[in-house]
Amino acid sequence: MIELRELTMDDAPALQRIYRGASLKYIERRALTLDEAADLVANTLACARAEPRDRWAFGIAADDDLLGMVRLRRRTERHATISYLLREDSWGRGYATQAVAGMLRHAFTTTGMTSIGARHHPDNTASGRVLQKNKFIYRSTRDGWPQYELHKPNSATR
Repeated sequence: MIELRELTMDDAPALQRIYRGASLKYIERRALTLDEAADLVANTLACARAEPRDRWAFGIAADDDLLGMVRLRRRTERHATISYLLREDSWGRGYATQAVAGMLRHAFTTTGMTSIGARHHPDNTASGRVLQKNKFIYRSTRDGWPQYELHKPNSATR
């Protein structure tokens, strides 16, 4: 079982560990230095205080161990995109599926979003399964990346 929680500045070393190794194979980012990880935490905390708010990010923790991040970014008034990243030694345990489910609950009950988009690296079929388990529907492929969408249950924007 995982917990989604706010990040703290003490999480910078754990984030540096998450943003390296095989975890980077499927995202468009290089490994982070400790200073860059601290900047990422600081930016996340600043976004949490911004009004109007257009980004949400939570750490994914199990047994007080920070394993990854899940993020939501507003694209229009009612539509956002979701992304997630786990440390490679935590893959295959259902943590990403749980984290996405938790962020979707937050998105649809707290942020006012009525649709969420997502994509995954074409070689990362496990990430595609995470989206499908959370009821995302495949829509198309863009620049080689499968694109998915999910509408809020009982949403008038279907």
